[in-house]
Amino acid sequence: MKELLKKVLGVVILASMLLTACGGTPASDEFVCPEPENKIDVTSKELNIFVWTEYIPTEWKTCFEEVYGVKINHDEYSSNEEMYAKLLAGGSNYDLVQPTDYIIGLMIRQGLLQQIDQNKMPMASFNPSYLNKPFDPGNKYTVPYMAGVDAIVYNSDIVTTPPASFADLWNQEYAGRLVFLDDSRVVIGMTLLTLGYDINSTDPVQLEEAKVKLAELIPNVKLFDSDSPKSALIAGDVDLGITWTGEAFTAQQENPAFKFVYPTEGAILWQDNWAMPTDASHMDAAYAWINYTMQGNMFWLMLRDFPYVVPNQDALDYAKTNQTDLYDAYMNSTITNVPQDALDNGHLIEDVGEATPLYDQIWTEVKGGE
Repeated sequence: MKELLKKVLGVVILASMLLTACGGTPASDEFVCPEPENKIDVTSKELNIFVWTEYIPTEWKTCFEEVYGVKINHDEYSSNEEMYAKLLAGGSNYDLVQPTDYIIGLMIRQGLLQQIDQNKMPMASFNPSYLNKPFDPGNKYTVPYMAGVDAIVYNSDIVTTPPASFADLWNQEYAGRLVFLDDSRVVIGMTLLTLGYDINSTDPVQLEEAKVKLAELIPNVKLFDSDSPKSALIAGDVDLGITWTGEAFTAQQENPAFKFVYPTEGAILWQDNWAMPTDASHMDAAYAWINYTMQGNMFWLMLRDFPYVVPNQDALDYAKTNQTDLYDAYMNSTITNVPQDALDNGHLIEDVGEATPLYDQIWTEVKGGE
């Protein structure tokens, strides 16, 4: 009997091995960590990164730890203001952060960022359109990460009156059905646009007018979410609102009924970047991380997991040849491949300098009445 069991067990094991080899989980479907194209000598044993929620492919951390033997300590934030406040308070010991364009000038003035060594950065990987931007001329402090647009998403199966503008969001038909990004500059900015004002206005009279108008809208917003606004949309908890490019694209992949609208006032454009805090203590690992994750054969994973607008031309070139389905979906979508007229009509949020506390005050007051 024992011999018979051994034979049966052997057959089962062999069948299992053959199944795995032939069709279970083929090796070709497993991500194999590539070698660094620019290997950097690293003596640090850890790297502390502070990044946006849902913004780093899992394989990056696994592969970096495998290739460099450096442990990744990974914290997340949901707004630039949250990240800024934590760095300003001191004692965070982060080596890399991901500030959005408009807050970089403030961080530089506050002495929170150090200049980078461009000779250690993969600057040639990027589309030149995303370099030498007004928020960091010459890229002295930052390198591009991802870009995108804040605009309107709605479920066309449910919303019978499609919105065409930010101003339409005040329509009482949408009351209690809205999800907004929990982002003061975006929400106050779009309100300014509906009044015909500059998205970066520092005029106290205009900002007061925007506060009054926004206070009328806030009770209609069911949810403020900068972690995963797509989740409430997909679940049907909300039907429309303001969200980022990647969240809208992912929602549409889940349900084609979701439409993305570039509002008549012009969408809000943004760019996230890598930057190094002044008190970073693992600089060698930080440079190694950026070089490794920015490789085309690594960064294409962002198309799979977080499909925003990709400044990394090497990654797009790699995906075009090696990940054609992802590349075609990205290029064929007017969400991720933003139309030129939407870019031309778009608005960049900028540092408003001494008016920043006024924006903070408005946000606190209007949201306090939620």
